[in-house]
Amino acid sequence: MKDMLIISLVLLLFSLHVIGNPVEVKNIANKNNDWSLSSPEERGADVAVLETLNQEFQDGKHGYVDSFLVIKGGDIIFEKYYDIDYFTLTKSSKFEQAKIMQKNYGDFATAQYNYHDTDWHPFYRDTELHTIQSVTKSVTSALYGIAINRGEITGLDAKIVGYFPEYSSLFSDPIKQSITIRDLLTMTAGIKWDEFTHAYTDPLNDAASMESSDDWLRFILSPPMEDEPGKKFVYNSGITILLSHILQVSVNMSVDEYAKKYLFEPMGIKNFYWKKTPRGLTDTEGGLYLSSRDFAKIGLLYLNNGRWQQNQILPKGWVTSTMTPAVDTGYSGNKYGFQWWLIPYEDGKGEWMYSGSGYGGQYLLIIPEHDLVMVFNGWNIFDISRPTKEYLSSRVLKALDRDVRD
Repeated sequence: MKDMLIISLVLLLFSLHVIGNPVEVKNIANKNNDWSLSSPEERGADVAVLETLNQEFQDGKHGYVDSFLVIKGGDIIFEKYYDIDYFTLTKSSKFEQAKIMQKNYGDFATAQYNYHDTDWHPFYRDTELHTIQSVTKSVTSALYGIAINRGEITGLDAKIVGYFPEYSSLFSDPIKQSITIRDLLTMTAGIKWDEFTHAYTDPLNDAASMESSDDWLRFILSPPMEDEPGKKFVYNSGITILLSHILQVSVNMSVDEYAKKYLFEPMGIKNFYWKKTPRGLTDTEGGLYLSSRDFAKIGLLYLNNGRWQQNQILPKGWVTSTMTPAVDTGYSGNKYGFQWWLIPYEDGKGEWMYSGSGYGGQYLLIIPEHDLVMVFNGWNIFDISRPTKEYLSSRVLKALDRDVRD
């Protein structure tokens, strides 16, 4: 408790220092040129509304935001990057957090899951590659669509028990034996799990404990069943690690290699980094790093029903299946599809905003009705004001008031 109090005080002092001064808009030199650019006016958007939000980001009114992109009609119409001094911000907390992790987890505590370590967060080793945290889950879902289409996974209703022979003792409960791939994709596996009661830096958080364990699969599969599979939504990052193992076994290559060959390279995504678990699994629950423009490509892929330029990357019908509300989350009317959040948005027409959402403020937001993709990257892990995806999307939609009214 004393250690946590020290960290909180240090973070408060640094946040007052850093947020108190406007941040600079950063120019990104290495911009891939396979995007079309248009002005907001050319796409019917009010640039003044977008500039107002941009100024608020610069002034620190919404915490730590690193990039803000708006894509309308397939073109980037607004793009801003912000230069935040995370090294100064985390100068003390990095080491304090490392001490706490070492105390709680011993040798299994690694820097890549210390969220105050600037070698790993929010950018990967001073590159343009930004952590997308749990939006990694949404990317993993896309890989399942590809694998099913290629016949490498037989279907969503396959029982998962057969993929884990070395952990067969953990499936002694007949109810656990009935879990399917579909249950994993929709977060309805029924395995006891809690990663919302405590912060991600707290060892009482199941996801944090998993990330500091040696055998992630054993950690995930060991808890008892709490609900019947397919019945109740419980957000569980470990579930997506099970998907990583199943995909690796099915395609006979690591998930990151598979993504590179069948998703990233066909879309011109040349640079990425993907964390690995201690036993070599691709960390599909939150380990992917992309540039903001490449992050936006994932959104445009889903907006265009799985097509990138002239290529059908995802099988026809996969996006529709993915974005069909499968379960009620219990959070403000939000539903959940296949590793994507489905959020009713404010114009009240009964349409869904597709949302990939990640820790610290990683938002990939898609509104098909308005041919719109929004990207927000940030690192709001500190005790400061932070915007929600609903708030940010509503601000951008105000720039499209004419489009919304029509």
